[in-house]
Amino acid sequence: MRIPRIYHPGPLREGSAVELRREAERHLRTVLRLRPGASLSLFDGKGTVHMAILQERGALVGERLMVSTESPLSLHLLQAVSKGERMDLVIQKAVELGVREITPVLTERCVVRLKGSRAEKRHRHWREIIINACEQCGRNRLPLLHHITPVEKVLDEPSGGLKLVLDPSAASSIGALASPRDGEVHLLIGPEGGLSDWELDQATLHGFTAVRLGPRILRTETAALASLSALQVLWGDLG
Repeated sequence: MRIPRIYHPGPLREGSAVELRREAERHLRTVLRLRPGASLSLFDGKGTVHMAILQERGALVGERLMVSTESPLSLHLLQAVSKGERMDLVIQKAVELGVREITPVLTERCVVRLKGSRAEKRHRHWREIIINACEQCGRNRLPLLHHITPVEKVLDEPSGGLKLVLDPSAASSIGALASPRDGEVHLLIGPEGGLSDWELDQATLHGFTAVRLGPRILRTETAALASLSALQVLWGDLG
């Protein structure tokens, strides 16, 4: 049986006993039906991972493992907010594909409009998806999840690296681009109805390069995952 990987947000020190998150306890004991003495690994979301032994309550931290599964490419996904399952899928698979940061973006054509307590609840939900995806795919660093941000503010924020916006009418394809010198890429993906002409113009004015993914119109979730995969093949660790 594969050794379960569990996120633990506190410090991990060999020989210490730690209390696991409620979600982790339920998964280990109820879903996997593990008993005290079972082996697992704990990671702190910042790159540190240890072997551990499940106890009657919590776990006993064992030796530290020197493992890194992070991509050399620093990918920041600026994803327009889409309907529930589509957004969940993008976030989950983006983690598996090695993104470092995710910013949910509010654009003119977004169908979903989240504010206040609803936005905070959704942010917590997305963070749990990120945690679960890291546990599943072997990442020891949690990607940074920003709060929902209007597209105007996203475009105004200063950032280095290569800035890309997906546009099916763009003249250039991703494959024609030169690799970023510092390995940093910011990728803006529109919602179900695409970015408006004004938003595309503003993105270009703010230093984003418009690129396409071929002759077909892709759904927003397909576009995000295909773009991330292409970038990782070109300049990351999927080549």
